Amino acid sequence: MDRGQIHYELFVRRNPTSGWVLDLATEDRSRAVETAEALLEAGHVAAVRVCKEVLDPETREFRSVTILNKGAPERGKQKKAVENREPLCVSPQDLYTVHARERIGRLLDNWLLRQRATPFELLHRADLVEKLDASGVELQHAVQKVAVPEAQARGVGVHEIIRTFQTLIERAISRLIKDQRRGAFPDFHKENFASAVERLWNEPERGYLLGAGVAAYLAGSTSWNEKIGRLLDLAEKAPMENGGRVAALSALEQPLAEIVGGKAGLGDLLGADLDLGDTLAAITRLAGARAVEALIQMEPSVAKVMPQLPPAAARLATWLDGGQFDSVRAALAQRVLRELVGPRRLKPGDPEAEIACLRALAMALTAADGRILQLEDVHTAFTTRSATLVASDFVESLLGKQRGAREEVETLAHLAENVTGAANKRQAARWLGANISALKFEKEMRYGPDTPPAKLAALATLQRSIDRLGLPDEDRDLLKGRLGEIGGHVEADARLVLLLTRAEAPIVHKLNLLLRLAIGEAAPLGPAADRARIEALKLTRAPELRQEIARSPQAAEKVRDLLRTAGLAA
Repeated sequence: MDRGQIHYELFVRRNPTSGWVLDLATEDRSRAVETAEALLEAGHVAAVRVCKEVLDPETREFRSVTILNKGAPERGKQKKAVENREPLCVSPQDLYTVHARERIGRLLDNWLLRQRATPFELLHRADLVEKLDASGVELQHAVQKVAVPEAQARGVGVHEIIRTFQTLIERAISRLIKDQRRGAFPDFHKENFASAVERLWNEPERGYLLGAGVAAYLAGSTSWNEKIGRLLDLAEKAPMENGGRVAALSALEQPLAEIVGGKAGLGDLLGADLDLGDTLAAITRLAGARAVEALIQMEPSVAKVMPQLPPAAARLATWLDGGQFDSVRAALAQRVLRELVGPRRLKPGDPEAEIACLRALAMALTAADGRILQLEDVHTAFTTRSATLVASDFVESLLGKQRGAREEVETLAHLAENVTGAANKRQAARWLGANISALKFEKEMRYGPDTPPAKLAALATLQRSIDRLGLPDEDRDLLKGRLGEIGGHVEADARLVLLLTRAEAPIVHKLNLLLRLAIGEAAPLGPAADRARIEALKLTRAPELRQEIARSPQAAEKVRDLLRTAGLAA
């Protein structure tokens, strides 16, 4: 039977109560099984199942055979809870909740963008609702988009839902216009913000009234940056006593979170010309100012990646660092998390810069643990993003066409060091193994222009770097062994150990060079190091060595240290 008619599918359950989800389909049985074991061992999933799928040539249907099933047992499906069919919004006040504002923002996204306004402003400014009501089409389309799924969920007619929403909208508009006309809203151009908060303290709808005053204060702003500046101006004028300050900052936090959470507002705040990597770096610096600034002072690599914050963003960062506006920081964190697990490249066209950017982001988010994202969320996000780094398109883009074989291996080692997650580490090891085992790499190391000692030193450096990559033990040992074999060929071709033992040089000097080869410092561990070790052991028994050591105690101490390292000391 053709190999193409058999493949293996890996299914996973993220937690004991979730269903099976296809994670991988491959023709390589060992890859499917190894990936399953790695995911389960790393704790990323609750259970794994690998199935062998065989195509029947007559029926053209697949027969499935389970070859691996491990993890938490599947729990019985819980009885579906009875859905609450009551409408979510029954009064104008319901439209001012966080979830309602989010829904309004999605339904009227384009209209709000054209008006350079947020859902918060729409709900608190009579001039905006009158403009929206006069447009007719925008509001009608929004109602229709939300009415259809609502009607299906509640089991009632679409027209009935539309009439209900239209009545609710008319009540909300009438209420807002009426309150505007009777002068119920504070005017912060005329009245001090702190005084208004104190005056409205006992009002049952204090948040609504303050919000209308804030929205009116933002009217006339020509940019999102100007709106943020005006909100922070009011924040600086907020009352100092605890109760009044909480109410004041809460009224400012809602529009601030909506501006910063929107693509246009954040782009205006940080700079519209930033790519996704620079944007995420700037968001991280904005949300975790103190921790990130401290990291920048210690890590030059992070300083290179983190862009300077514009004045408006730096001003906001000071407020966020002071513990105010938690929902603003949460909006920024969600943006970072959403983009990290998304498919977009951080540095399109520059894979090396993308690796550097991700490394700096990981360090900054870890340093700001809890201020932006929890460590568990950071690890999950970077594991997901790492999967894109070991994909074939990214690796091909990273290696390019102008690199030598040794440089390709060094580049892949750097990539492997900067990915996280057991499955991703294993995939990075496969890329490394394929290149190290390639004839191109062996030929370059054996017959390239460098001197034999330089080649052996390069192979030793590569071999030592493998230990820092965090690869599975099996892959690590395989890679180190292959580098050792190539080192053995290089040494045998040049007969370096033999030439060293026959060289006209002081015996201490020869022993020193042989021991450096034997301990993996000047040659990779393997055949070359073993041959150097044998010759070094012979030299330790030579009478000339004792005579030379007696004349030079300093040389004796150096040789003793190398002997201990090589395991040859008595």
